[in-house]
Amino acid sequence: MQPTFSGIPFFVYPVRDMARAKAFYGGVLGLTAGQSWEDKWVEYEVGTATLTLSSVMAGAQPGAKAGAVALETEQFDEAVAHLKTHGVKFLLEPIDTGVCWFARFEDPDGNHLVLHKKHLSPG
Repeated sequence: MQPTFSGIPFFVYPVRDMARAKAFYGGVLGLTAGQSWEDKWVEYEVGTATLTLSSVMAGAQPGAKAGAVALETEQFDEAVAHLKTHGVKFLLEPIDTGVCWFARFEDPDGNHLVLHKKHLSPG
């Protein structure tokens, strides 16, 4: 029997330095830390999803150039300006794809993040 899945409870990024990661995600991005475990695992609730940071994922390479977490915001331009004032370097400067505004940047460990603002559907 093939299993069925009801959701994705969390996405996790490996980090080298939890204090530095928490300063970025909590301080620069303004996310509120929720559940944590011995300062080796911390969860941030973002809408209905959970973004998790971990310093104890055996074999995981922080900053591996693979997937990316997208953060939705209605204040796209303000968020870009805020990140730039904190020295965040954009790998892909903001662009309008016709469907959304999109910009890619990195956290201090080199993990990819996407700043995103979906265009309103006409109607």
